[in-house]
Amino acid sequence: MKYKRILLKLSGESLMGEQDYGISPDMLSQYAKEIKQAKDKGCEIAIVIGGGNIFRGLQGASKGMDRVQGDYMGMLATLINSMALQGELEKQGVKTELLSGLAIEPICKEHSRARSKEALQEGKVVIIGGGTGNPYFTTDTASALRAIEIEADLILKGTRVDGIYSSDPEKDKTATKYSELSFKEALDKRLKIMDLTAFALCQENNLPIYVFDMNKEGNLQKVIMGEHIGTIVK
Repeated sequence: MKYKRILLKLSGESLMGEQDYGISPDMLSQYAKEIKQAKDKGCEIAIVIGGGNIFRGLQGASKGMDRVQGDYMGMLATLINSMALQGELEKQGVKTELLSGLAIEPICKEHSRARSKEALQEGKVVIIGGGTGNPYFTTDTASALRAIEIEADLILKGTRVDGIYSSDPEKDKTATKYSELSFKEALDKRLKIMDLTAFALCQENNLPIYVFDMNKEGNLQKVIMGEHIGTIVK
């Protein structure tokens, strides 16, 4: 196994499947199965999920809602997704620990570096909801921060595309896929991989970002075993 400890970043939208909003039971089951397979290989896994399938603070702010209030609503949306994934993982026999940037008893304890690392060492999949616990920060930034705190080998950004391209491959058939990029190259090419705050955190702490297609069966296991199927930024 190439990567012993990972942080898996999933978008809230990925949980919608073919739906227009909300959580698809089929996608939830598929993701839990992929995570279980990687866990069974001995990989230590922490997960951060966005909340865009339920609510986005920025979208609320653009329609006149208070930005801080909207961001807290978005954090609660990430917790709903985190609870859904926790439930499905437990159903499939995977022990989990749900932590959050916002402490909401009795649902979850507040995240701390010590709690996360202890749960990982106990063999649990750690799901961290609630963003950073602060407004104005995205779940991209939360995933970078949590990955650094738990000393993950890298961030795995699970998307519906098999890596980073020169332009959107779903719109541009001539788009070129990159196998490997430096942080500087990614910035120079203005590739939208993560938001700039998250990207800067990764660059400053030498934390690689690996972008891959999470929707293809077996891909998560392939990545942790060292098979190069996506794009790595380091």
